Amino acid sequence: MLSPQLNLYFIVALSFLVALVLSVYPLPMDMRWWRPEFVLVVAIYWIFFMPLTVSFTLLCALGLFQDLLEGVPFGQHSLGLVIVAYICILSYQRVRNFSIWRQSGWIFVLVGIAQLTDNWVQGMAGRPLSGVQFLYPALTSALLWPACYWWLNGMTHRYHH
Repeated sequence: MLSPQLNLYFIVALSFLVALVLSVYPLPMDMRWWRPEFVLVVAIYWIFFMPLTVSFTLLCALGLFQDLLEGVPFGQHSLGLVIVAYICILSYQRVRNFSIWRQSGWIFVLVGIAQLTDNWVQGMAGRPLSGVQFLYPALTSALLWPACYWWLNGMTHRYHH
């Protein structure tokens, strides 16, 4: 039996691994714009509900690994993750008391900010910008938030105690 602290680190690592797999899982071309930002949503969960479990260094490394997996400019996801993490650290005490649907609205804003930084990095790399389509993942991530919240909350309560 692992200690509760090791259980927590295992749950965090497992949740990020699942999120990374989902971030590169093949989708039909019509659906690629709608893919939620799984890694970002999981990071937001951990920062909101256990702010000391995830460090900026871990998020930066995770973002760089996600860049390698997805074949995007190096540092694109790290920039978005760190900016959103900073905003989450500033607001987590207030936001975790919101209703689940109000939290979903906040997820839309946070993922939208990350998508803006991604779009900016893509533009700097000389890749064409996509209009407002870059906000589609913010919408699907916000809709995914309740399921992600309940799944991670259930895992945390089941294995952390």
